[in-house]
Amino acid sequence: MLLIDKACKMLGVPSDMVLKQFGEYFFEFCKRSGYDHMLRTLGGNLYEFIENLDSLHSYLSLSYQEMNAPSFRVENNEDGSMHLHYYSDRRGLCHIVPGIIGAAALDFFNTEISMEIVNQTEEEERTGKKEHTVFLVTQKPVFSYNKRDKFSSLPQYHADSGRQSEKLLNKDLEKAVNKIRDRTSLVPVRPVKKSHWETIRGIVTLGKGKLLRGFDPVYPKTLWIDTKTFCNGLPFHIVFDKELRVKQAGVSIQKIVPGLQTMGIHLDHYFSIVHPEVTFTISSVQKFINSQFVFRTRREMMPESWKRRPMLELRGQMIWMESLQCMLYLCSPLLRTLHELEERQMHIADIAPHDVTRDLILLNQQRLAEMELSNQLERKKEELRILSKHLEEEKKKTEALLYAMLPKHVANQLKEGKRVEAGEFKECTILFSDVVTFTNICAQCEPIQIVLMLNSMYLRFDRLTTVHDVYKVETIGDAYMVVGGVPVPVSTHAERVANFSLGMIIAAKEVKNPVSGNPIQIRVGIHTGPVLAGVVGEKMPRYCLFGDTVNIASRMESHGVPSKIHLSTSAYRCLKDKNFEIMERGEIEVKGKGKMHTYYLIKNRTATENEILGRPIRDSDSGPESIPSFQESRTEVIENACQQAMQPNSGEDQPLAIAMKYVDGPTDVQGACKGRNQARIMDVTGICTAVMVSKYILWLRIFIMAMYPHVFLMLQV
Repeated sequence: MLLIDKACKMLGVPSDMVLKQFGEYFFEFCKRSGYDHMLRTLGGNLYEFIENLDSLHSYLSLSYQEMNAPSFRVENNEDGSMHLHYYSDRRGLCHIVPGIIGAAALDFFNTEISMEIVNQTEEEERTGKKEHTVFLVTQKPVFSYNKRDKFSSLPQYHADSGRQSEKLLNKDLEKAVNKIRDRTSLVPVRPVKKSHWETIRGIVTLGKGKLLRGFDPVYPKTLWIDTKTFCNGLPFHIVFDKELRVKQAGVSIQKIVPGLQTMGIHLDHYFSIVHPEVTFTISSVQKFINSQFVFRTRREMMPESWKRRPMLELRGQMIWMESLQCMLYLCSPLLRTLHELEERQMHIADIAPHDVTRDLILLNQQRLAEMELSNQLERKKEELRILSKHLEEEKKKTEALLYAMLPKHVANQLKEGKRVEAGEFKECTILFSDVVTFTNICAQCEPIQIVLMLNSMYLRFDRLTTVHDVYKVETIGDAYMVVGGVPVPVSTHAERVANFSLGMIIAAKEVKNPVSGNPIQIRVGIHTGPVLAGVVGEKMPRYCLFGDTVNIASRMESHGVPSKIHLSTSAYRCLKDKNFEIMERGEIEVKGKGKMHTYYLIKNRTATENEILGRPIRDSDSGPESIPSFQESRTEVIENACQQAMQPNSGEDQPLAIAMKYVDGPTDVQGACKGRNQARIMDVTGICTAVMVSKYILWLRIFIMAMYPHVFLMLQV
């Protein structure tokens, strides 16, 4: 009703108009929803249509057991009008009825009606608290829709439509009666003064315009059926008089309610009326005699064997026998399923073979079985959808772990079952780093402190691999190995690794030594040369680099000095003309290699610290040392939203990783390494989340990951 009130305020129309329009729309909606044929077959005229609405609602309640439908009762008047009684516990909706009934009369019976409320009270004839509205319904036949629309445009149509329709009906009726008189003299035509519609209803049209007289039933002089056969043939029936005293009952209902075997008992002592909700008096029953009646047995009057069973409900019609001044209740058990039949310890044999209740129970049982199969199918589909979703999530986790172990294109080849051939790279740049005095730190700290220190350092280094698009080969303890130009060859491999190493030195200053509390110091060694790369192993494959270049890079790191980037001669040659500031160290003795001329990388003359670290560029960074080409080449790559989750206890905010764009790099640097770095992020995020759940177990897992990465990956698999 709140919705109706709002609509009335917005449209500026009364509520009865809105409700009437809604009723017309609801009728059309029911037709479109598949109830068109059912509604058309309710009756041959408007009276029969309204009279059987309650039966339709009773049928629908078999499928919609919680349905709370209104009730209709119609009375014919001598002048051809009708009184429609509308009962509903939804107060204020009575104006929907003219819309529904009017639309049905116009569509099904080509009749226009007018309905006005003559009485509206809280009814007394029913036991339920329902709103009782009485409508006066008058009918006016109309032409077909096309003719009606044509004539309705004439000026005198509204004034003369009643007289014109009456003249046409009289003329057609006179022709029909004359044809009957001319074609047969054996059937006398009795002049009867009836209304036009009553006369027309008595004429049956068969074939092409053949008219026959109305149907007259023939009754035998005596009833050719004995009492025993009648009570057995109709096992569910009750005859009672005006005082509700039982005069006769069927054998099956006597079996269920033994008290009915005592003739003269009062029917309302053993039964209560469920539908319609009227008082159990003969006058109330006569008012609703066209309605379908549902009786329910009273528990207190049932035998002991029925005390714990559901009560039996009977559904049927009332027939008033004027000559006997008694009411005949022809009924059947109101049962929907075999389960309800079993609950009442009844059998199909208790129901008469001619009773359609048998078919109703069996068909409804089949329908319920089909519905259950359909529900099971829907549940299985939902389970499959959830499993598919979980499978997709697990697949992503597996791919993330795989991409963390192997280059993405190599991992994809392995997933497809292809053999990954070893590749030779004529030139690449390899970097090694380690923590200065790491052994002493481990001796003076708890293992968890070492793990936290390494985790904090490696997270920063991993972020730098995204900024400069270099490949992280592995970590062994405090050693960190990176390569540029592998597995994707690029000409700027030395520049990428050099910028990455500068970022490592800066990032290491943010990691504290757990012993002294000062920033840790790292040694970095870089060498450029050829390598052989390929996948090693099947159960736990690794993408490994082989060749003397790896050994020399490791020697550069081990022979370096704290917080310095140690370059070999080949690495120096690749960087000397690339705007890097390099200082000569001189000739040193290298274990296993003899004397080598080496250098120190100091800084990048053209890139700021924020650019090297992949941080957003601030206005203060635009100085004389900044070159516009570097600022223009910056592009945002990934939203590092999960960086905070990787350090839940550190309280440090990780900024977005802004990738440096090199001259030979793809236009979207993030596209080339997004999968690998996201995989690393997801892997570390999962570890750090586990810290919050199980502290000590996580420390062990992280310690194994840092000290023995191969063992950790094997445990993960």
